[in-house]
Amino acid sequence: MKIDSHQHFWKYNVTDFGWIKDPMKEIRRDFLPEELRNILQLANYDASIAVQARQIISETDWLLELASQYNFISGVVGWMDLCSDNLNQQLEFYSANKKLVGVRHVLHDEPDLNFMLRPDFLKGIYKIGQYNLTYDILIYPEHLPNTLQFVKQFPNQSYVLDHIAKPKIINGKISPWKENIRKLAQYPNVSCKLSGMVTEADIINWKPEDFWPYLDIIMESFGTNRVMIGSDWPVCSVAGMYGKVMNIVENYIAGFSLSEKAGILGDNATHIYNIKSEPKIS
Repeated sequence: MKIDSHQHFWKYNVTDFGWIKDPMKEIRRDFLPEELRNILQLANYDASIAVQARQIISETDWLLELASQYNFISGVVGWMDLCSDNLNQQLEFYSANKKLVGVRHVLHDEPDLNFMLRPDFLKGIYKIGQYNLTYDILIYPEHLPNTLQFVKQFPNQSYVLDHIAKPKIINGKISPWKENIRKLAQYPNVSCKLSGMVTEADIINWKPEDFWPYLDIIMESFGTNRVMIGSDWPVCSVAGMYGKVMNIVENYIAGFSLSEKAGILGDNATHIYNIKSEPKIS
Protein backbone atom coordinates (compact mmCIF):
# COMPACT_ATOMS: atom_id res chain seq x y z
CA MET A 1 0.00 0.00 0.00
CA LYS A 2 1.35 3.40 -1.02
CA ILE A 3 0.71 6.29 1.36
CA ASP A 4 1.32 9.98 0.92
CA SER A 5 2.39 10.74 4.49
CA HIS A 6 1.85 14.49 4.40
CA GLN A 7 -0.93 16.54 2.82
CA HIS A 8 -3.39 19.26 3.82
CA PHE A 9 -6.99 20.26 3.24
CA TRP A 10 -8.43 23.71 3.66
CA LYS A 11 -11.26 26.06 2.84
CA TYR A 12 -9.34 29.19 2.01
CA ASN A 13 -9.82 32.46 3.83
CA VAL A 14 -7.38 35.32 4.39
CA THR A 15 -7.59 35.20 8.18
CA ASP A 16 -6.52 31.56 8.60
CA PHE A 17 -4.17 31.40 5.64
CA GLY A 18 -2.41 34.73 5.66
CA TRP A 19 0.89 32.87 5.29
CA ILE A 20 0.00 32.20 1.65
CA LYS A 21 1.78 35.21 0.16
CA ASP A 22 1.65 36.48 -3.41
CA PRO A 23 4.31 34.09 -4.80
CA MET A 24 1.97 31.26 -3.73
CA LYS A 25 -1.28 32.94 -4.76
CA GLU A 26 -2.34 29.98 -6.93
CA ILE A 27 -3.15 28.02 -3.75
CA ARG A 28 -5.46 30.72 -2.44
CA ARG A 29 -8.49 28.51 -2.97
CA ASP A 30 -10.20 25.50 -1.42
CA PHE A 31 -8.42 22.12 -1.45
CA LEU A 32 -10.71 19.26 -0.47
CA PRO A 33 -10.72 15.44 -0.50
CA GLU A 34 -12.48 14.94 -3.82
CA GLU A 35 -9.63 16.68 -5.61
CA LEU A 36 -6.91 14.79 -3.80
CA ARG A 37 -8.65 11.45 -4.33
CA ASN A 38 -8.42 11.93 -8.09
CA ILE A 39 -4.77 13.00 -7.84
CA LEU A 40 -3.86 9.96 -5.74
CA GLN A 41 -5.54 7.63 -8.19
CA LEU A 42 -3.61 9.10 -11.10
CA ALA A 43 -0.34 8.80 -9.17
CA ASN A 44 -1.13 5.23 -8.05
CA TYR A 45 -1.30 6.02 -4.33
CA ASP A 46 -3.77 4.29 -2.03
CA ALA A 47 -4.02 6.64 0.91
CA SER A 48 -2.81 9.78 2.63
CA ILE A 49 -2.26 11.31 6.04
CA ALA A 50 -3.98 14.66 6.53
CA VAL A 51 -1.95 17.14 8.58
CA GLN A 52 -3.26 20.23 10.36
CA ALA A 53 -2.90 23.60 8.69
CA ARG A 54 -4.62 25.74 11.36
CA GLN A 55 -3.85 25.99 15.06
CA ILE A 56 -7.38 25.71 16.37
CA ILE A 57 -9.06 22.65 17.87
CA SER A 58 -11.83 22.82 15.28
CA GLU A 59 -9.18 21.94 12.69
CA THR A 60 -8.80 18.55 14.35
CA ASP A 61 -12.59 18.11 14.44
CA TRP A 62 -12.86 18.96 10.75
CA LEU A 63 -10.04 16.69 9.59
CA LEU A 64 -11.41 13.76 11.60
CA GLU A 65 -14.83 14.37 10.09
CA LEU A 66 -13.30 14.29 6.60
CA ALA A 67 -11.46 11.09 7.50
CA SER A 68 -14.76 9.50 8.52
CA GLN A 69 -16.23 10.37 5.12
CA TYR A 70 -13.26 9.48 2.93
CA ASN A 71 -11.65 6.16 3.64
CA PHE A 72 -8.45 6.99 1.74
CA ILE A 73 -7.54 9.39 4.56
CA SER A 74 -5.77 6.79 6.66
CA GLY A 75 -4.78 9.09 9.50
CA VAL A 76 -4.95 12.62 10.85
CA VAL A 77 -2.17 14.63 12.47
CA GLY A 78 -4.25 17.19 14.30
CA TRP A 79 -3.66 20.15 16.57
CA MET A 80 -4.22 20.55 20.28
CA ASP A 81 -3.03 23.21 22.67
CA LEU A 82 -0.22 21.29 24.29
CA CYS A 83 0.22 24.04 26.86
CA SER A 84 -3.41 23.92 27.96
CA ASP A 85 -4.58 22.87 31.41
CA ASN A 86 -7.38 21.03 29.57
CA LEU A 87 -5.07 18.90 27.47
CA ASN A 88 -5.93 15.70 29.36
CA GLN A 89 -9.60 16.09 28.51
CA GLN A 90 -8.80 16.83 24.86
CA LEU A 91 -6.58 13.78 24.59
CA GLU A 92 -9.13 11.55 26.26
CA PHE A 93 -11.80 12.67 23.82
CA TYR A 94 -9.85 12.71 20.55
CA SER A 95 -7.74 9.61 21.11
CA ALA A 96 -10.94 7.56 21.03
CA ASN A 97 -10.97 8.20 17.28
CA LYS A 98 -8.70 5.64 15.60
CA LYS A 99 -8.00 8.00 12.72
CA LEU A 100 -6.13 10.41 15.00
CA VAL A 101 -2.51 9.29 14.71
CA GLY A 102 -0.55 12.35 15.77
CA VAL A 103 -0.35 15.97 16.85
CA ARG A 104 1.55 18.93 15.42
CA HIS A 105 2.32 22.49 16.43
CA VAL A 106 3.76 25.03 13.97
CA LEU A 107 6.96 25.53 15.89
CA HIS A 108 8.80 27.37 13.14
CA ASP A 109 6.31 30.25 13.36
CA GLU A 110 6.79 30.79 17.09
CA PRO A 111 8.71 34.04 17.76
CA ASP A 112 10.52 32.32 20.62
CA LEU A 113 13.20 30.00 19.25
CA ASN A 114 13.10 28.16 22.59
CA PHE A 115 9.34 27.57 22.56
CA MET A 116 9.72 23.80 22.27
CA LEU A 117 11.73 23.74 25.51
CA ARG A 118 9.13 25.59 27.57
CA PRO A 119 8.09 23.48 30.60
CA ASP A 120 4.38 23.72 29.76
CA PHE A 121 4.99 22.56 26.18
CA LEU A 122 7.20 19.69 27.32
CA LYS A 123 4.50 18.66 29.75
CA GLY A 124 2.12 18.41 26.79
CA ILE A 125 4.56 16.24 24.85
CA TYR A 126 4.77 13.88 27.82
CA LYS A 127 0.99 13.61 27.88
CA ILE A 128 0.52 12.80 24.18
CA GLY A 129 3.01 9.98 24.58
CA GLN A 130 0.66 8.38 27.08
CA TYR A 131 -1.90 8.11 24.28
CA ASN A 132 0.49 6.54 21.75
CA LEU A 133 0.33 9.54 19.42
CA THR A 134 3.23 10.71 17.28
CA TYR A 135 4.47 14.27 17.39
CA ASP A 136 5.31 15.95 14.07
CA ILE A 137 8.24 18.37 14.37
CA LEU A 138 7.85 21.36 12.03
CA ILE A 139 10.99 23.48 12.19
CA TYR A 140 13.69 25.33 10.29
CA PRO A 141 17.38 24.34 10.43
CA GLU A 142 18.07 26.94 13.13
CA HIS A 143 15.75 25.01 15.45
CA LEU A 144 17.72 21.78 15.17
CA PRO A 145 20.06 22.36 18.15
CA ASN A 146 17.06 22.86 20.44
CA THR A 147 15.34 19.89 18.80
CA LEU A 148 18.19 17.67 19.93
CA GLN A 149 17.47 18.67 23.53
CA PHE A 150 13.74 18.36 22.91
CA VAL A 151 13.72 14.74 21.69
CA LYS A 152 16.32 13.65 24.22
CA GLN A 153 13.89 14.25 27.06
CA PHE A 154 11.33 11.73 25.84
CA PRO A 155 13.06 8.61 24.49
CA ASN A 156 9.79 6.69 24.26
CA GLN A 157 7.90 9.36 22.32
CA SER A 158 7.57 8.78 18.58
CA TYR A 159 8.65 11.86 16.63
CA VAL A 160 8.41 12.60 12.91
CA LEU A 161 10.55 15.37 11.43
CA ASP A 162 8.55 17.18 8.74
CA HIS A 163 10.08 18.34 5.45
CA ILE A 164 13.63 17.24 6.40
CA ALA A 165 13.71 20.43 8.58
CA LYS A 166 13.45 22.74 5.56
CA PRO A 167 17.11 23.25 4.59
CA LYS A 168 17.87 26.13 2.21
CA ILE A 169 17.98 24.06 -0.94
CA ILE A 170 17.63 27.17 -3.09
CA ASN A 171 21.21 28.18 -2.27
CA GLY A 172 22.64 24.69 -1.83
CA LYS A 173 23.41 25.25 1.84
CA ILE A 174 24.23 21.98 3.60
CA SER A 175 25.94 22.88 6.89
CA PRO A 176 25.22 23.05 9.77
CA TRP A 177 21.94 21.34 8.76
CA LYS A 178 23.87 18.20 7.82
CA GLU A 179 25.71 17.86 11.10
CA ASN A 180 22.58 18.46 13.18
CA ILE A 181 20.50 16.02 11.12
CA ARG A 182 23.09 13.32 11.74
CA LYS A 183 22.92 14.00 15.47
CA LEU A 184 19.13 13.97 15.48
CA ALA A 185 18.96 10.68 13.59
CA GLN A 186 20.95 9.02 16.36
CA TYR A 187 17.73 9.00 18.38
CA PRO A 188 15.89 5.86 17.21
CA ASN A 189 12.48 7.31 18.10
CA VAL A 190 12.82 10.03 15.42
CA SER A 191 11.68 9.45 11.82
CA CYS A 192 11.71 11.81 8.85
CA LYS A 193 9.36 12.78 6.04
CA LEU A 194 10.81 13.16 2.56
CA SER A 195 8.46 16.03 1.89
CA GLY A 196 8.26 19.79 1.49
CA MET A 197 11.54 20.03 -0.38
CA VAL A 198 10.40 21.71 -3.59
CA THR A 199 9.23 24.85 -1.81
CA GLU A 200 12.68 25.23 -0.24
CA ALA A 201 14.27 25.13 -3.71
CA ASP A 202 13.89 27.45 -6.68
CA ILE A 203 10.17 26.85 -7.24
CA ILE A 204 10.42 27.75 -10.92
CA ASN A 205 13.73 26.26 -12.03
CA TRP A 206 14.42 23.35 -9.66
CA LYS A 207 15.96 20.13 -10.98
CA PRO A 208 15.75 16.65 -9.39
CA GLU A 209 19.48 16.63 -8.74
CA ASP A 210 19.10 19.72 -6.53
CA PHE A 211 17.66 17.43 -3.86
CA TRP A 212 20.06 14.51 -4.11
CA PRO A 213 22.73 15.81 -1.67
CA TYR A 214 20.02 16.34 0.96
CA LEU A 215 18.40 12.96 0.32
CA ASP A 216 21.83 11.32 0.54
CA ILE A 217 22.34 12.76 4.01
CA ILE A 218 18.85 11.82 5.20
CA MET A 219 19.21 8.25 3.96
CA GLU A 220 22.69 7.87 5.41
CA SER A 221 21.46 9.23 8.74
CA PHE A 222 18.02 7.67 9.18
CA GLY A 223 18.30 4.56 7.03
CA THR A 224 15.40 3.26 4.97
CA ASN A 225 13.17 2.17 7.86
CA ARG A 226 12.62 5.64 9.34
CA VAL A 227 11.79 7.72 6.28
CA MET A 228 8.54 8.12 4.36
CA ILE A 229 7.43 9.90 1.22
CA GLY A 230 5.13 12.91 1.47
CA SER A 231 3.86 15.46 -1.02
CA ASP A 232 2.95 18.46 1.13
CA TRP A 233 0.00 18.90 -1.25
CA PRO A 234 -1.36 21.42 -2.03
CA VAL A 235 1.58 23.60 -0.95
CA CYS A 236 3.82 21.67 -3.35
CA SER A 237 1.60 22.79 -6.23
CA VAL A 238 3.38 26.13 -6.38
CA ALA A 239 6.51 24.28 -7.54
CA GLY A 240 5.13 21.49 -9.71
CA MET A 241 2.42 18.97 -10.43
CA TYR A 242 1.83 16.26 -7.83
CA GLY A 243 3.34 13.44 -9.87
CA LYS A 244 6.46 15.44 -10.72
CA VAL A 245 7.01 16.28 -7.06
CA MET A 246 6.56 12.69 -5.88
CA ASN A 247 8.88 11.48 -8.64
CA ILE A 248 11.78 13.22 -6.91
CA VAL A 249 11.81 10.57 -4.20
CA GLU A 250 10.43 7.73 -6.32
CA ASN A 251 13.24 8.12 -8.85
CA TYR A 252 15.85 8.57 -6.14
CA ILE A 253 14.94 5.20 -4.59
CA ALA A 254 14.49 3.38 -7.91
CA GLY A 255 17.56 1.24 -7.27
CA PHE A 256 16.63 0.30 -3.71
CA SER A 257 15.39 -3.16 -2.81
CA LEU A 258 11.68 -3.97 -3.12
CA SER A 259 11.27 -4.05 0.66
CA GLU A 260 13.07 -0.72 1.09
CA LYS A 261 10.89 0.92 -1.56
CA ALA A 262 7.75 -0.55 -0.02
CA GLY A 263 8.76 0.90 3.34
CA ILE A 264 9.50 4.40 2.08
CA LEU A 265 6.37 4.51 -0.08
CA GLY A 266 3.95 3.36 2.59
CA ASP A 267 4.87 0.61 5.04
CA ASN A 268 6.99 2.87 7.25
CA ALA A 269 4.15 5.39 7.57
CA THR A 270 1.75 2.60 8.52
CA HIS A 271 4.08 1.42 11.27
CA ILE A 272 5.29 4.79 12.58
CA TYR A 273 1.81 6.30 12.72
CA ASN A 274 0.25 3.08 13.99
CA ILE A 275 -2.42 3.19 11.29
CA LYS A 276 -5.17 0.79 12.24
CA SER A 277 -7.55 0.86 9.27
CA GLU A 278 -6.95 -0.32 5.73
CA PRO A 279 -7.77 2.65 3.53
CA LYS A 280 -9.26 2.45 0.06
CA ILE A 281 -9.63 5.02 -2.67
CA SER A 282 -13.41 5.33 -2.79
